[in-house]
Amino acid sequence: MVQIAVLGYGTVGSGVVEVLRTNRESISQRAGMPIEIKYVLDLREFPGDPVQEILVHDYETILQDPEVAIVVEVLGGIEPAHTFAKQALEAGKSVVTSNKALVAKYGVELTELAKEKGINFLFEASCGGGIPIIRPLLTSLTADVIDEITGILNGTTNYMLDKMSSEGADFDEVLKDAQAKGYAEADPTADIEGHDACRKIAILSSLAFGKFVDYEEIPTEGITKITAKDMLYAKKLGMAVKLLATSRKVGDAVYAAVAPYLVGPQNPLYSVNDVFNSIFVHGNMLGDAMFYGSGAGKLPTASAVVADVVDEAKHLHENLGVSLGMEKLELMENSQVTGRYFVRIRGDIQKDAGNIEKIFGEVTLVEADGLTDEFGFITTEMKQGEYQEKASGLSDVLGMIRIKD
Repeated sequence: MVQIAVLGYGTVGSGVVEVLRTNRESISQRAGMPIEIKYVLDLREFPGDPVQEILVHDYETILQDPEVAIVVEVLGGIEPAHTFAKQALEAGKSVVTSNKALVAKYGVELTELAKEKGINFLFEASCGGGIPIIRPLLTSLTADVIDEITGILNGTTNYMLDKMSSEGADFDEVLKDAQAKGYAEADPTADIEGHDACRKIAILSSLAFGKFVDYEEIPTEGITKITAKDMLYAKKLGMAVKLLATSRKVGDAVYAAVAPYLVGPQNPLYSVNDVFNSIFVHGNMLGDAMFYGSGAGKLPTASAVVADVVDEAKHLHENLGVSLGMEKLELMENSQVTGRYFVRIRGDIQKDAGNIEKIFGEVTLVEADGLTDEFGFITTEMKQGEYQEKASGLSDVLGMIRIKD
C-alpha cells in the first residue's frame, strides 16, 4: 500500500479525493498496489464531508509521518506551495502538483532536488488540465526533434473570444458572462493578460527543447485590446481570433510568445472553441500532432494529477528523469521574428490606401461590413522590428493582430 497526503481541499483537491475513491479498484490495479489517502490538509472544516475524518490543519503532521510517501500539492499560488513541496522532497517524499505558477518559477529547483533524493516531482496537470501532453513529450516523442509547440492553453480566454465572435459582443460583456459561469476568476488578470498561458508554454518549451525557459522573458500580450470590430474583420477574412502560446525553432534560435492571432480554417487550432484547449506539436520525424480536451475543470485536472500519483507509486525509489533543464535557453529577440500582420487603421480606404502602400509596399486591403470610418490591411511577411518601424509612420492605427498560417 502507498499512502498519500493531499494539500488543499478546493476544486482540484476535492476532485483528487473523488477520483481516487471512485476509481479505487482500477487505480490500484494500474499502480500494482492500493493507494490510500491518509491526510487532507486544509485550514477549513468540512462538517458532514467524509474528508473530515482525515483532515489535518498542520503540515508538520504530514511531513513527520514516515508512512506518507507521496504529497499532492493542489493549493495553487507560489507560497506556501513552494515551501511545502520543497520540504516534502527534502523529507524523501515524492510530490505531484497541478500548479503551473510553482512549476514555471521553481520547477528546475524542485526537479533537481527530486533527482538528488531519488524520488519524483511530477506536474502533468500544470499545462493542459486533463490533456496528456507532458508525458508524451517525455516518452512518446523522445525520438523526435521538436521544432514547434503552439497551443490554446487557456480555456477562459478561448471561451471569451469564441463568444465575442459568435455573438458580436464586446470584451467587457463576455468577461462578465465568463465570471458568472465560473470560467473566469473575480480577478481575471492571469487569464486575460496572458500570464497563465505564458507559464504553461514556458514549461512545455523547457521540456521540448531541453533547456530552461524563463517565463518572465516571454513577450506576452493578452486579449484586453480585442474588440467586436476585430471580430467583424476576422469573419470577413474567414478567420478566427485565438490567444496562442507558441514556441518554435528558427534556425538555431528559439522564439516564444503569447498573443492574439488570426488563424485560418486550414490551421487545426481554428476549430477549437468554447473552454476547450488544444496543443499542436511538430516534430522533425513525427510531423504534426494535436492534443485536444478539457484544459481545466475539477475532474479532468484531478484525473491528470492521479495519473502522476500512480506513476510515482510505481517508481517510489526511482527517479524518472523528468527535468526542465539546468541550462537557460536564451530566446530570440522579438524584433527579429518574421510574420504577417493584420492592421486596423482609421481613415478612408479610397483616399488612404496609396499612403499605406508607400510605407508597407504590397498589402491586402480589407473592409468590414458596417464599418465606414476605418479599414484594415494585411502586410507581407516581415520582421516584427521592421513592422514596428513602418507602423510608426502611420497615424490613427487602431490595432494590430498577428497572423498564424
